[in-house]
Amino acid sequence: MPPLNFVDGLLDLPWWGTLLAALCLTHVTIISVTVYLHRHQAHRALSLHPALAHFFRAWLWLTTGIGTRGWTAVHRKHHAFVEQQQDPHSPSVYGIRKVLAEGVELYREEARNPETLAKYSHGTPNDWLERQIYERYAWHGIGLMLVIDLALFGCLGLTVWAVQMMWIPIFAAGVINGLAHWWGYRNFETPDRSTNLTPWGLLVGGEELHNNHHAFASSARFSLQPWEFDLGWAYICVLEALGLASVKKVVAPPLIDTRKCHVDLDTLRAVVASHVHVLADYAHRVVHRVHRDEIARAPQDTRCAIKPLKRLIYRAERRLDEQERACLAAGLTHSRALATVYDLHRQLLALFNERQASQDRLLDALQEWCRQAEETGIAALSEFAQRLAGYRLAA
Repeated sequence: MPPLNFVDGLLDLPWWGTLLAALCLTHVTIISVTVYLHRHQAHRALSLHPALAHFFRAWLWLTTGIGTRGWTAVHRKHHAFVEQQQDPHSPSVYGIRKVLAEGVELYREEARNPETLAKYSHGTPNDWLERQIYERYAWHGIGLMLVIDLALFGCLGLTVWAVQMMWIPIFAAGVINGLAHWWGYRNFETPDRSTNLTPWGLLVGGEELHNNHHAFASSARFSLQPWEFDLGWAYICVLEALGLASVKKVVAPPLIDTRKCHVDLDTLRAVVASHVHVLADYAHRVVHRVHRDEIARAPQDTRCAIKPLKRLIYRAERRLDEQERACLAAGLTHSRALATVYDLHRQLLALFNERQASQDRLLDALQEWCRQAEETGIAALSEFAQRLAGYRLAA
C-alpha cells in the first residue's frame, strides 16, 4: 500500500478529477435531501429500503449536520403555515435577501424549537443512532467529512469540503426556500407564492419544480408538464427498479371521457380529487380565452382597465393586495362576461372548500354550477361545463 501523500491525497487526482469528484459528492447530498428528507420523510410519498435510508441519514450527517427529525419538522411547518407569520423561512415574512443569505440560520433556529419538533416530527427515526450520534454530535460529522476529504484529495480536499458545505445553504436554503417563493413561473394557482424555476434540475434534483410540489405535496414526482424534468423522480424510478424504493403516490392528470355528458357522483368525486387541475384548466380554457375576446372587442379607453384581469380573476384571495383588489373591482365593471367568469370561479372555489356538506348537496351544487355556466351564453364557459361532466375516476 503506497504511503499517504498529504499534498495529493490517496486518490492523487488531477485538478479536473478533483472538481468532478466534488460535484459528484454534492450531487449525492442533493439526492439525499430530495429523495430521503423531502419526499420520503416529510411527505411519505415513497418508502425506502432501511439500508438505503440509513445511508442517506449518515451521508447528511457527514455533509450537512442536518438531523432528520429537525429538517422534517421545519418543512412540515412550512407547509402548514406557508407564507404566514409562522412560516419558518418565507421571503414574504423575512424578505428575499434574508432568506437567500441566512436561510440555514432560519432553519437551524426553527429546528431548535421544541414545540415544532413535538408537533411536526412524528414518524421520523428516533433510534439510538439518531439521538446519541446524529443529533447529539451534529457538527462532528462535518468535521469527520473534512478529515475524509483531506485524506482523499490532499490539500484540495479543503476546497472540496468547502464546496460541500456551501451547496445546501446556497441551493436548497437559498434558491428553493427563497427564489422558489419569489420568482418563476406557475402551473397552478396555489394560495402561496410558490414558483417553478428552471434550469436548476442537476443542481437541486427536481426541487426547482416548487409550485408543482405545493400543488401536490404528497406526490413523489414533481414534474407535470412535458418540458419539465424531475431528476429526483428519475433516481426514484431507478431505485424502485432495484427494489430499494416503493412509490406510494404520484399525481396523475385527470381522466376525461368525452362521451360522458351528465354530472353524477363519479363526476363529483373525480372533480374534487382533481380540483387543482380543474382550477388550472379553468384559468387556461375560460379566463384566458374570454379575456382575449373581451380585449379584442373593448373600446380603446377601457382596455387598460380590463388588461390586468387576466391574472387577477383566478389569483388566490389572500395573495391580492389592496391595489389589486381595487383594480379587479374596477376592471370587472367594464366587462359583464369577465364579471360572470369571476363569479363562477369563486363559486367553484367555494364548492371545493366546502367541508361540511354531504355528497348529495355537493353534487347538487356542481350540477347547478354547470347549468349556470351553460346558460351564460359564453362559449368558453359552456364548453368547460361540458368538459367537467366527462371527469371520471380511474378504474
